[in-house]
Amino acid sequence: MRLLLTNDDGINAKGIYVLAKELEKNHEVIIVAPAKEQSACGHSITLTRPLIVRKTKVEGLNSEAFSVDGTPADCVKIAINKLVVGKIDMVVSGINRGFNLGTDVLYSGTVSAAIEACIYKIPAIAVSMEIKENIETYDIAAKYVSKILLKAKQNNIKSNIVLNVNIPLLKENKIKGIKVCKIGTRLYNNDYIKSIGENNETQYEIKGKVKDIHEEDADTKYFKEGYVTVTPLHYDLTNFNILEDVSKWF
Repeated sequence: MRLLLTNDDGINAKGIYVLAKELEKNHEVIIVAPAKEQSACGHSITLTRPLIVRKTKVEGLNSEAFSVDGTPADCVKIAINKLVVGKIDMVVSGINRGFNLGTDVLYSGTVSAAIEACIYKIPAIAVSMEIKENIETYDIAAKYVSKILLKAKQNNIKSNIVLNVNIPLLKENKIKGIKVCKIGTRLYNNDYIKSIGENNETQYEIKGKVKDIHEEDADTKYFKEGYVTVTPLHYDLTNFNILEDVSKWF
């Protein structure tokens, strides 16, 4: 397959390097990724200035690569519209440094890049790897991406599908398998820490703890149990369960 790779950790991140190295074995890979980290930028795009695009060489990779001084969604948009000549079979976003479970998909630049591909009718995978105490390893995650890509191709994945994949930080033989499931709920107990900056301005830095709601059949539950989770996503946020009820209001 012909694959477009992107991420939100930046073109020099270890995750995208390991992923590209693995996928180059069986696929044609083009990398278009942010010039620097863009974590938690969501689906933002750059409108107030031109984007700077640089063709670059990532040492150790054969893939053609471009850096973009914008967001992950910017990278996918400009790749599809300007940088990549010919058909893209699938977009792969990641491997993200840290998981994107539950409602965190709403903040994630990694997931948003994949959803941008979906808007252009290109199927996509967003893949994230758990990180603990700065243990950063992506080899197992890259192998799972290869497996999931193959399954997606064999089952003729539709052009409007995003698969959100999360891999726990476990030895390969300790991972229980793959669970296809819905997204769960993650609640944040946010606290804003006040400080005074260099120019005497008031600053607030967000801190806080997260609480996962381990609903049945949710990614937060299965991930904690040691499964790789796969959740099909779509950009249509319509709540169809109450669409007819709300229409009656008017």
